[in-house]
Amino acid sequence: MTTTETLIIGAGLTGLTAAYELHKAGKPFLLIEARDRIGGRILTSRTDGGAALELGATWLGKKHQELISLLSELGIGVFEQVTGGRAIYEAISTSPPQVVQLPHNDEPSYRIAGGSEMFIRELRSKILSTSVRLDEAVLALKGTPDYVEVTTAKGVYHAGIVISTLPPHLFTSKIQVSPALPSQLLNIAQQTHTWMGESIKVGLRYAKPFWREDGAPGGTIFSNVGPVSEMYDHTNIEESKYALKGFLNSAYHSLTREERRDMVLTQLRKYFGDVVDDYLAYEEGVWRQEPYTFVPYASHVLPHQHNGHPIFRDTYLDGRLLLAGSETAVVYPGYMDGAVRSGKRVALLV
Repeated sequence: MTTTETLIIGAGLTGLTAAYELHKAGKPFLLIEARDRIGGRILTSRTDGGAALELGATWLGKKHQELISLLSELGIGVFEQVTGGRAIYEAISTSPPQVVQLPHNDEPSYRIAGGSEMFIRELRSKILSTSVRLDEAVLALKGTPDYVEVTTAKGVYHAGIVISTLPPHLFTSKIQVSPALPSQLLNIAQQTHTWMGESIKVGLRYAKPFWREDGAPGGTIFSNVGPVSEMYDHTNIEESKYALKGFLNSAYHSLTREERRDMVLTQLRKYFGDVVDDYLAYEEGVWRQEPYTFVPYASHVLPHQHNGHPIFRDTYLDGRLLLAGSETAVVYPGYMDGAVRSGKRVALLV
């Protein structure tokens, strides 16, 4: 049995931000992660010779000031998402796709230099390796007058404070809590949308950016026909490694990887021709298949439903349980900025 002042559940962006803030304040903690990796819903796929592909959280905007501030503090840059000023637009299946001019965007999207994973790596590098434990799922919390007993797949901890950074629906579905949490919290949590939980992100690495050649339509795609609804140029900041990355309709989560890949290539051939078959690698992130992110809902839940609900900012188990995570943030819930804000908020409460 291990004792700690603070135990953080989940080593995603919120958990790592909270850990980083506690480390700066000189407050001891343990960070427990069920996966065998850190990052949570930030997942960057890398190969030696290809562009980094974001299979999880990717974009930010100038309005995301807490996120930008923390990136700056860690010495990490950002760069504007390339659109090329034009887009392929496919309105209906009975009409051919068109190339349309994109209007000027006063609020462009940005990507993290070196990949979103750089953010995670830098946060991780700032805290002691002994404070992070991977491949250890939390199973139960039991409140007592003096501590919270935390049971994991590998042991038992006593913590003065527990911070859960899991999506509320996942937390209330997977972790047994006693005494029981209030029914109102449980009801709201079960109807709270898990950011990116239904998303399927797909990417293709290429040796050359054929979509950028003279006369090419560019790498920005919007389609009401699908199966890819949106796709963007995913070239690195140095413009030396090339890829396309987009969103596949979530209805295709039950297909095989090969079936999804073939559907993506079939769609891209309509726009670019057979050159799309010369890809270096196909990558995908099917978040419904991530048991430490997504749990099916009992009823229909709308995108961002109950994200930022005030009930998540109450404390539980006599003030010893704090709820965090992007879905709980007051501002920009369901985004990386919300995750950072949430992590900073709970760190101040410890």
